[in-house]
Amino acid sequence: MKNKRRSIIFYVVMMSFLIINLFPFLIMLTTSFKDPKEAISLNPTIWPHHWTFQHYIDIFNPQIFPFVGYFKNSLFVSAITSIVAVVLGIFGAYALSRLNFKGKQTINASFYTVYMFSGILLIVPLFKIIVALGVYDTLWALIITMTVQTLPTAIFMLRSYFDTIPKDIEEAATMDGLNRFQIIIRIIIPLALSGIVSVLVYCFMVAWNDYLFASIFISTPGLFTLPVGLNNLFSTPDYVWGRMMAASLITALPVVILYALSERFIKNTTEGGVKG
Repeated sequence: MKNKRRSIIFYVVMMSFLIINLFPFLIMLTTSFKDPKEAISLNPTIWPHHWTFQHYIDIFNPQIFPFVGYFKNSLFVSAITSIVAVVLGIFGAYALSRLNFKGKQTINASFYTVYMFSGILLIVPLFKIIVALGVYDTLWALIITMTVQTLPTAIFMLRSYFDTIPKDIEEAATMDGLNRFQIIIRIIIPLALSGIVSVLVYCFMVAWNDYLFASIFISTPGLFTLPVGLNNLFSTPDYVWGRMMAASLITALPVVILYALSERFIKNTTEGGVKG
């Protein structure tokens, strides 16, 4: 009886937290289907009285909101950042997991040094580096910055995955004539594929949602990413709540889809490994 009561209390609490967390997204969704007058009415409603898809049509109108251009910029920055961070992270994590060299412990202990400081404190040194490299007001400035931001976590996470792989497998591969690079490509990566996908999604999400660095290092409107573009929409005559909610939901959609696909991929990979 006590266990049943505890289970009921647990699920009630969890459902309460779920409803509280999802309620703002419900408001965003329903507001995106309201007409402008109803969205700012003094008598707010959850469900629209008159449903409209006009806001979703408007955000794809380049004269109102160049969503497609911002989307391409965000996708380019996020994709390149996640790929570069994962590739560098694989080799860095393997070195820290398998090789013995001077300063290894110091490097391990200093991974999160960059996270000890607020992002705003890194603006000035990063700005000087970006200007010195001659990439200010280009998407490459964001790629470099986001790679610096995500690489420590990528290495730390991947090293944890690599540590779980038995060294006996590598020793057997070495006896078969494989070198370090071949071992990484043929053995380490396939065995740690679920972890690599998780890190890829994490790096993509961080780069996709970045606003701080994108607002500082990009000044040309045509190069804005979606977070900066959404903020810019606030200061235009075309700003209405419905469009903002519609644009915000569409902006969040790629990350949600990528996360869902990665979860499905990891689940299938894990089940396949267990069956094998």
